[in-house]
Amino acid sequence: MTYGMDLLSNINKYIDHSVLKPFVTYKEIEKHCLFALEYKFASVCVNPFHTKLCYEILKNSEVKVCTVVGFPLGLTTKNIKIKEAVESVENGATELDIVWNISAFKSKDYTYVENELKEIIKHTPNVVHKIIVETAYLTQEEKIDALDIVIQSGAHYIKTSTGFAEKGADIEDVKLWKSLSKDRIKIKASGGIKDLNTVLAFINAGADRIGTSSTEKIMKEVDGNVL
Repeated sequence: MTYGMDLLSNINKYIDHSVLKPFVTYKEIEKHCLFALEYKFASVCVNPFHTKLCYEILKNSEVKVCTVVGFPLGLTTKNIKIKEAVESVENGATELDIVWNISAFKSKDYTYVENELKEIIKHTPNVVHKIIVETAYLTQEEKIDALDIVIQSGAHYIKTSTGFAEKGADIEDVKLWKSLSKDRIKIKASGGIKDLNTVLAFINAGADRIGTSSTEKIMKEVDGNVL
């Protein structure tokens, strides 16, 4: 694939560098944050336990601290999710990737799903909210309904996946949401995005952010193309 140099030179601004494995050490968190600082990624995405450490390293930079909420299943109760979100913001997160309640959604309890999201957003004002809907488990019709609910919640982004399901982001889902949303919401693609061509394909399909843990490999490819 051939892409413009402008996009290649600015690809770092699209990337949420994901560090979500449960066995990551403090030293590894620090290493990932310094790597993110070097390339000036949009954010480093971590579990709540690592938020404060991440913030201490990134606090004087433009790299944001992104923390997951209800990760990876989304099946904690609403009050627990609210508490987790609030504490993460208190610890330095300015972006929250929230796993919605997919069980309630699949049960067609749309009122609960939307109200839960609205409550979390209400209790954490002035931060960016990205809602993970886990497209691997959704039908085509449900993907359309999911988009409507997330837009109504007031979130800034709809996000494809946790990366823990059997399937991650799909180009066609991003195209669908881009077409239907009419720019009412941004899109984050994540899960299974492991190389530069895939990153660029998702951006061209309409993704505004890319979540990936394969960032080092991708940036080596970028450096090779830019040079």
